[in-house]
Amino acid sequence: MTHREAVVPDRAAPSSGSRTSNDQLRRFNLSMLMQILHRNGGCSRAELTRQTGLNRSTIAVLVAELVEAGLAYEGEPETVVGQIGRPSLRVHPEPRLSAITVNPEHNSVAIGLIGLGGEIIRSVRFDSSRIPSPAEAVRAAHSIVEGMRGEIEQSYDLVGVGVAVPGLVSAASGRIVNAPQLRWKDVDLATPMAQAFQLPVFIANDATVGAIAENLFGAAKGAKDLVFVDGSASGIGGGVIIDGQPLRGTSGFAGELGHVMVNSNGTRCHCGRTGCLETEVNLESLLRLLGLTRADEHELDIELGVTRDQAVLEEVRRQLGFLSIALSNLVNIFDPEVVVLGGYLGALLTVSDERLGGELTLRSMSAHSRSVVLARARLRSRRVMIGAAELAFAPLLADPLAFRRD
Repeated sequence: MTHREAVVPDRAAPSSGSRTSNDQLRRFNLSMLMQILHRNGGCSRAELTRQTGLNRSTIAVLVAELVEAGLAYEGEPETVVGQIGRPSLRVHPEPRLSAITVNPEHNSVAIGLIGLGGEIIRSVRFDSSRIPSPAEAVRAAHSIVEGMRGEIEQSYDLVGVGVAVPGLVSAASGRIVNAPQLRWKDVDLATPMAQAFQLPVFIANDATVGAIAENLFGAAKGAKDLVFVDGSASGIGGGVIIDGQPLRGTSGFAGELGHVMVNSNGTRCHCGRTGCLETEVNLESLLRLLGLTRADEHELDIELGVTRDQAVLEEVRRQLGFLSIALSNLVNIFDPEVVVLGGYLGALLTVSDERLGGELTLRSMSAHSRSVVLARARLRSRRVMIGAAELAFAPLLADPLAFRRD
């Protein structure tokens, strides 16, 4: 079974079919509870009552139904100092429910086992001396998971496989249209992946799932509208969430934020245009001035935090100027609550705040930009795995009982 690119629903009612209105409402409420438990790693019954607006008896019935279906369990009561009356039982998502995640990159394939609530249970990186082909990515992922088979069968129930790729994924077909970093074009990865794992497979762009992860568990937790921009050695990508939903566009290609034009007299981009954001703001230029061939976020933080080389600091200022232009345009277009910067863009933000007096600024058509939160991504290297798992968890969260019956 293959699946198209999935999105994470936000309190969306399950499809009705021929169900009665009462059944639809019940399923909607069960979905709402599962999403709250998932996002918070568990809640007291009292907290569920407060967040949903449902009465205590309704919460009790819904929780009992989730427990009976093996989707949740109740633990020790929540204790509150000075509390009068019986303490409220704490409800947790079932820890056995988990997803496999796969993230092919230009020299590796990262595989994860992720539990509900964004818990990374296992993380394995399969390094390669060359760019993995689609078939090699499937074999590497399957081999790693087979090595965990005993533990998985004993302790976990897999719900599906979430795949995050650095490229364009068609919303209509789920095919990888173009992944330049991997040199993949028009690739059907879902079919062989589903055949290998015998599980439903969901595929999306890596920056899009990064935005989802930061929205659910990271720097933009709880925000309804956000822009996420991520910088890596291969370029700049991004994801936009509007009213709690990932923005996909007609073909699923929305979020190519690295190709926002910021300099009409700039460098020609590989896309054929001139002055794209990722040609003016790029990691390679910084590494060259720092005398490095590569650096992860932590290493870049250290290098930029201690350098006294004026050439490096001037390059940082130059890049921050163009990044400010791009982010200001995005604020004007999408009107977000939060702008989150990941990868080396997060390192630039830290340098701006700590060494350059807030060089990175947002300028909008109104005073609204003053209220936009500009934040560094919190999940760092975990966000792609956590976001990819959300693709696999989406059907379960949307209609818990239908999922369990399947």
